[in-house]
Order: sequence, then structure tokens, then C-alpha cells
Amino acid sequence: MSSTSDTVFQALCDPTRRAIFEQLVEGGEQTVRVLTGHAGISQPAVSKHLAVLKQAGLVIDRRDGRQTHYSVEPKGLGPLVDWMGHYGAFWAERFDRLESVLNRMDQ
Repeated sequence: MSSTSDTVFQALCDPTRRAIFEQLVEGGEQTVRVLTGHAGISQPAVSKHLAVLKQAGLVIDRRDGRQTHYSVEPKGLGPLVDWMGHYGAFWAERFDRLESVLNRMDQ
């Protein structure tokens, strides 16, 4: 696993960060204030979680005056998609072998 995928997994392993990320996926671009209202934690805590998500490449920010708006960066999920693709091929091969064995047992 590359350091990029490690960073993505580490960012998403925290349930609060996952919830913030999912809120952005579902609700689109949002300010820290809106995200704080949904998260049920303090604004500084939300900001720290957003910094981790941003460092992992999962969110981007846009300044508008005094407010910062956050949105999901779909490309940030690339390492996770690659990892899942690798293991998807692994399991597909195993299921094909199992199907072959079961078919021979039925004969």
C-alpha cells in the first residue's frame, strides 16, 4: 500500500471524519459553520478534521470573504478505488475457483 493510500485510509478511519466527508458528499459544498451544526462537535474540532481530510486530498476549500467553503475532491478517492480494484480481482478469482469446485461436486 502506498503512502497516499495510507493517508486516505487514516483520514477515513475516524468515524467523525467519515461523517463530515459523507455530509459533504450528500450535501455538496458547505461552510465550516454548517458542518459544525451537523457534526455535534466544536468548530475547532471540525476544522481539525477538515484539515486532515484536505491533507489526504479528499476535500478542497474555497474562500469567500470570511468564510471557507468545503467540498469533496472525487480524485482523492483514487487510491481507495485502486486498492479495492486490486482486491476485487483477487476475490473474483477465488469465487471462480469455488464455482468450479462446486460444479465438479454436482457431477
